[in-house]
Amino acid sequence: MAAPELSVVVLCYRAESFIVDFVRQIENELNNEQIDYELILVANYDTKTDTTPAWANQLATDNHRIKPITEPKQGKMGWDMRSGLTAANGNYIAVIDGDGQMPVTDLSIVYHIIKSDRYDLVKTYRAVRNDGWLRILLSSTYNRLFHLLFFPGFPVRDVNSKPKIMSRSAYESLNLISNDWFTDAEIMIQAFEKKLRICEVSTIFYKNERRASFIEMKAIFEFVYNLVYYRFKR
Repeated sequence: MAAPELSVVVLCYRAESFIVDFVRQIENELNNEQIDYELILVANYDTKTDTTPAWANQLATDNHRIKPITEPKQGKMGWDMRSGLTAANGNYIAVIDGDGQMPVTDLSIVYHIIKSDRYDLVKTYRAVRNDGWLRILLSSTYNRLFHLLFFPGFPVRDVNSKPKIMSRSAYESLNLISNDWFTDAEIMIQAFEKKLRICEVSTIFYKNERRASFIEMKAIFEFVYNLVYYRFKR
């Protein structure tokens, strides 16, 4: 079978039944835009009470374009993202979180921009954030530290924001190894080092009304450690 034009990797960790509505929104958006797509639902789990894998498998029975990945977790967000990227077959590959904090319309926006062939990687930055002052402060501090350690002129405001979309050749030029929350930064660092053409567009970041963030204080120290490791030891 011919490769789809667009693969969308949806990070579904513990999304449970919410993922049904979110996937329907993505399907409607891509169908309305007449984009040939596949959806990679990464529903890896670390507890038997997580119903997300069952929901992902059910969605796949309703739409042949959906490919569920439901494995016991061997890492954190980075491991999930890499497992989804590996399974993607599209000419363009996008990654989005499945918690609904970013509008699905962002997917078609970044897709149409990268299709112009002026860029190798297109992503969003959270111009408006509704996720609370603490998350905003942590994100701002992290991005400032990132620019200080790496590239003062780095043309990216918000390293961790999604969706991110890459051409297949851009993705295959990367060597992603991170298993934790650092994968977004790893993508951007390598993209900059390889002189990939990068574009960043604004988005709105909604408050997650269903649950608290999975990012714990331990993850903050992981971010800092990985930044220092990449800057001075790699």
